[in-house]
Amino acid sequence: KKINMATTTATITLSSTDLLSDEIALTTTATLTGAGNSTGLTGTGGLGRKTTSSTSQYILFDADDYSSGPAKAHKVYLKNTSTTAAEYFTITHNAEEIGRLYAGDWAFFPWSNHDGAADIKITPSVSTSITLEYMLLTD
Repeated sequence: KKINMATTTATITLSSTDLLSDEIALTTTATLTGAGNSTGLTGTGGLGRKTTSSTSQYILFDADDYSSGPAKAHKVYLKNTSTTAAEYFTITHNAEEIGRLYAGDWAFFPWSNHDGAADIKITPSVSTSITLEYMLLTD
C-alpha cells in the first residue's frame, strides 16, 4: 500500500520600488520537510484564532505538548488581524522576545522545542479585543 505524504510549500515575495536606489524584487520558495529528512510535514492543528481582551501573557504553544522524541522541524505561522496601526502582539520564544507583530503583520518561523522549555507566548499591547491568527505545522 502506498502512503502519500503531505507536500507543503512556503513562498515569500519581497518587493519595493522606493526602499533603495534600485527596485527590490525577491521571491524564494521552500518545500517544508521533517527534521533531517525529505519527508513532508505530516500534521497541523489547523488554522486557529486567539482573541484576547487583556495585556496578560498567553502561552500559544506549550513546548511540553510537542516535545516527545527527537528534535522536530515544526513551523509556526502568526498574523495580527487588527486594523489599528498601534496594536501589536509581542512574540516570545523560550522567554526571549523575538519581536512585535503590529496590525496586519505576520511571521513564519521554525520552532525547535525538543527540550520542552521553548514555549511560544504572546502578549497583547491592548486590553480591548485583539485577535491573532495562528497555525503550527509539524513533522
